Amino acid sequence: MALVKSVRGFTPEMGENCYLAENATVIGDVIMGRDCSIWFNAVLRGDVNSIRLGDRVNVQDGAVIHTLYQKSVAVIGNDVSIGHNAIIHGAEIHDGALIGMGAIVLDHAVVGEGAIIAAGAVVLNGTQVEPGSIYAGVPAKFVKKVDPEQSKEINQKIAGNYLFYSEWFKEK
Repeated sequence: MALVKSVRGFTPEMGENCYLAENATVIGDVIMGRDCSIWFNAVLRGDVNSIRLGDRVNVQDGAVIHTLYQKSVAVIGNDVSIGHNAIIHGAEIHDGALIGMGAIVLDHAVVGEGAIIAAGAVVLNGTQVEPGSIYAGVPAKFVKKVDPEQSKEINQKIAGNYLFYSEWFKEK
């Protein structure tokens, strides 16, 4: 059973049909929407500030979401995929974005709708990632724009796949 823990008077809240892997950790001021999945060894640590997830967000294996005390919050939109071992620290991720495996998105960064952060990229504090763009590298830089329909199709497909996969793990 996942570790779901209250801290500082805040208890995590989950929408309908969410899946938490047995060793996922969700702590404190965390509110997630419907159909979210938090995978193995993922950590959402809302101990020092708030974490908000929209609907159909998947936080894949080993990913971490955290914030800065009294300085930043993490806000994740709908249909967002956060890849394996990624770190989101006090950033805002808009609808339909994809955060690649091992990517790091730091405080006060904003990842626009449908944007793709490449695997291993480091998005520095305060960076504004344009909607529908690909950013890659260390530090992450603009690579190119992607066709909005193609981006939406790819990113929503991944989010939908993780909702589908989560059904395999839910106790019946």
